[in-house]
Formats: sequence, structure tokens, C-alpha cells
Amino acid sequence: MPAAFRLSRAPLSLPVDAAPSALTIGNFDGVHRGHQALLEATVQAARERGLAPTVLTFEPSPGAFFARSRGLSPPVRLQRLRDKVACLRALGVSHVCVARFDQAMASLSPEAFCETVLRQRLNVRWLIVGQDFRFGRGRSGDVATLRAWAAGCGVEVHVLPDVGVEGLRFSSSMVREALAVGDCAAAAALLGRPYRISGRVTHGQKLGRTLGFPTINIPLWSPPPVLGVFAVRVHGVDVAGGQAIAGAASAGVRPTVTSSGRPLLEVHLLDFSGNLYGQRVVVEFVEFLRSEARFASTAEMVEQMHRDVAKARAVLLESAAAALEGR
Repeated sequence: MPAAFRLSRAPLSLPVDAAPSALTIGNFDGVHRGHQALLEATVQAARERGLAPTVLTFEPSPGAFFARSRGLSPPVRLQRLRDKVACLRALGVSHVCVARFDQAMASLSPEAFCETVLRQRLNVRWLIVGQDFRFGRGRSGDVATLRAWAAGCGVEVHVLPDVGVEGLRFSSSMVREALAVGDCAAAAALLGRPYRISGRVTHGQKLGRTLGFPTINIPLWSPPPVLGVFAVRVHGVDVAGGQAIAGAASAGVRPTVTSSGRPLLEVHLLDFSGNLYGQRVVVEFVEFLRSEARFASTAEMVEQMHRDVAKARAVLLESAAAALEGR
């Protein structure tokens, strides 16, 4: 598959170099079920018309760019760009175009965006967006603007109605809200899969090892999408059969042992020992156990860790049994 590419900092001078494309546009944070409907339509249209199924997304997201420019906290990000691209490709997208969202991009008029990005750079022939799609300087472009431009270029434009269940529209915000309260089941229902975070295992303070709970450490971005202690499964560990490893994970800033404020995902793997430094693993969140806490002493923290591990083990055994019964 072609590698993901970035648009340059000078979008007005971009050359034509893309295969004719069936395109959808968005942030796609989390690649939830609403996103999946857009992607499914794009891939199907590309197949029927002999086009390249293509996604245009942005880094950073427009929301994050404008928040930072105003001195505000950006929206919580659900996944790293690497994981987003992996999700898009798994759904059949062959071209993932990552546009740098900077002041030059934000300043483009809707007409300039259509001409320089959609036509010249991406060679779009078929396009689908959500019904609330807005684009261009000051979000002044909408679906009507897009249709008017497309009519003069021979580009098919389609609008996907909101996708949801029981009157609720699937959205990245809903996933964030579910994770914020530790509702892993609701997040999984919105995503169509369990919520996962991937990362490379890094060296830490080795404190867990001295306390009898060795952990693998994965740095998180800020603000982190999850906080608290969870029962998890870890994929990507090289074990016989390629099975996921059960674990108890803590996501947060570790207030008992440091004041750095840097978020970290620490996972104690149950019934496993080995050196995983430098390996990329995927942590799947199964159930929320408790909120992060500051303990009065290390001994008090260790007592709670014993309870956390026991509860995680029970939760994961019950989950595995339920999965077997559901086959």
C-alpha cells in the first residue's frame, strides 16, 4: 500500500501527483462506527469506479490547532496518528493523506481548498462527507459550497446522514465522554471494537519491580484519554499461540510517587515475565476498576495493588468465560 504522506506547508503550490480518488474528509479520531460508515461508502465507490479509496485527515486536528492558538486546552485525543492510520487501512483505505493543519491551511478560502487540495493534490472524482461538514477559512464552506464547486468539475458529491443508535449520533465526543467515566463497554459499542492504546515499551523508574509488581511502561499524550486503574489485555507480546496477555493497568500521573504530571500507562502483566523493552504492544481496555489515588505511604499503595490485581484477574476470567459461552 502507498505510504501516508503529508501536504507541504505551501498548499497553494502543490503539484498534481495523485491517482484519481474516491475521497472522504475528516479528523477520524477513534475511527468510530460513524466514521466506519463513511469509509465503507468510500471503499465501495472506489471499487465500483476504479478509483483509489482515499482519506484526507489533519495533523494537528483543526480543533487542537485553534484551541492552542487561543491558549486553550485541546480536545482529548483518542489515539495516536499511527493507530488512526492503521484503523483506516484495516478498513480498506489505500491512500491516507495527512495534511498539516497550520495557519496557511486555516486561511484557505473554501474555493481555494477545493481547487488546490481536492482537485490539484488529491485528484478527487468522488467525494462523501457528513451532513455537518464545514471547511475553509472561518468554517465558511459547507455542503452547498462543496456541491456548487463539484458541479463545475464533474465531481460526484454525496452526503451521509448521521449514523447512530436510539437517536444518538456516533461521535468522537461520545467516546471521550464514555472513557472519561471509565465506561469501557460504552466506548467499545461506539467504536465497534474495544478501546485500545498502542505504544513502544520504555524504561521507567523500575519502582514496580522493587514492589513486586513489575510493569511495562507506555508514555501517554496529554491530556490522556483514560485515567484510573483497568483490567486489560495486552496484544503483541511474543508468546506461544499469539494470545493476548491479561493485565492490570494504571493510567495517570502517579501522584504517590512523582509530581512530574506526565501521564503514563503502566501495565502489570499477569502470569508473564520477560523483557519487552522497545517492543510495540497494544493495550485493550476491558473494565474500569477504580480512579487514580494518592496514597499516604508506599505500603498502603502496595496493599491496593494486590487488590487491583486480584480484581483484574477475576474480571478477565469472567470476560473470557462469557466470550466462550457466546461462541
